[in-house]
Amino acid sequence: MSKPNLKDTRIAFASKSDEELESMEFLFRLMSHAWLSKVGSTLGLKAVKWNLPFARKIVRKTIFRQFCGGRTLDEALAVISNLHKYGIKTTLDYGAEGREAESDFDKTAANLRASLEFAVSHEAVPYISSKITGLARTELLRKYQRDKSSLTEKEKAEFQRVKDRIDSICAAAKKTDVAVMIDAEETNIQGTINSLVEEMMEKHNRERVVVYHTFQLYRKDKLDYLKSLYEKARESNYLLGAKLVRGAYMEKERRWAREGGYPSPIHDTKEDTDRDYDLAVLFCIDRYREIALCNGSHNMKSAEIMVKKIDELGLPRDHPHLNFCQLYGMSDYITYNLAEAGYNVSKYLPYGPVNEVIPYLVRRAEENTAVTGEMGREYQMIKREIDRRKEAGQAD
Repeated sequence: MSKPNLKDTRIAFASKSDEELESMEFLFRLMSHAWLSKVGSTLGLKAVKWNLPFARKIVRKTIFRQFCGGRTLDEALAVISNLHKYGIKTTLDYGAEGREAESDFDKTAANLRASLEFAVSHEAVPYISSKITGLARTELLRKYQRDKSSLTEKEKAEFQRVKDRIDSICAAAKKTDVAVMIDAEETNIQGTINSLVEEMMEKHNRERVVVYHTFQLYRKDKLDYLKSLYEKARESNYLLGAKLVRGAYMEKERRWAREGGYPSPIHDTKEDTDRDYDLAVLFCIDRYREIALCNGSHNMKSAEIMVKKIDELGLPRDHPHLNFCQLYGMSDYITYNLAEAGYNVSKYLPYGPVNEVIPYLVRRAEENTAVTGEMGREYQMIKREIDRRKEAGQAD
């Protein structure tokens, strides 16, 4: 089979009408301006919270439509079906996060179980995604990480309920062909998340990979953590699920480090992050029998490195342990071209009520402006396809 051309915009945007492309071009042009994106996302969040007239409708028809599948699973089905027509699977994510009430956590857990039931009935959805902050109080996670022995009896009971929620989701997934990807979060709670996910992997990843851990390779310690966790999994006789991402909280983490007077956990340069990321990809592929890899990157070079390694080793392009994933609404030039060439690729698709997924949408906008190189490429790819279609129309 031929090597995919990740710059082929004809394949990348085949599913988009001219009108949809024009809307994308406008939105990404706005989001490429950091100050405008930050102000707009902040105002949009407050406008929806305050129930200002038309605010929810405007958000739903712009940034929500670009990055989310819909308000409900039924709405998301149209997006899922359209992706599947092009050989692209879906990682389904109920987008609530950062809640604080037990009733909210129980609601999120119920929605995640509903996502699993939905996935069982739809072969296009082999994964669901979960954030621990959708299932637990952030301050409880922080306190457990600082000193779990300091938890009160009431907090210990609360933490046990957190574990029970997560375990119920993973246990339900284990009975199906669906896997659960658990997101990484901020450093001050990531240690707690690590312990929870490791426990779930050891319990549920015996015969197949049910639970995926997420490794943020912009952190200085994560490549070593990936290697040590692989050894731990081998010793304990379970399979490792590894979703690799660069990271989502860089500016916040660096600011906290400056304010707290401790060394930043984030790599000093993008080159250091890129080096560790690509080394992690190769490490996982070399051990593909024992590690199920999800390359969750929007970096074209990292995708090409994985493509080259798979083909060099003569591995099946659709091997279940060799996966790519990009966020819905971004990097279609990677996703669609990989799918066209026969690789396993999915879109990370959040869904949920507009007001509940606003924190996710704001983070998308902030991250997009921080990654200027990738955002510039995104915008240029869209522009290139618009120009290509115009030239093709003139030629006709």
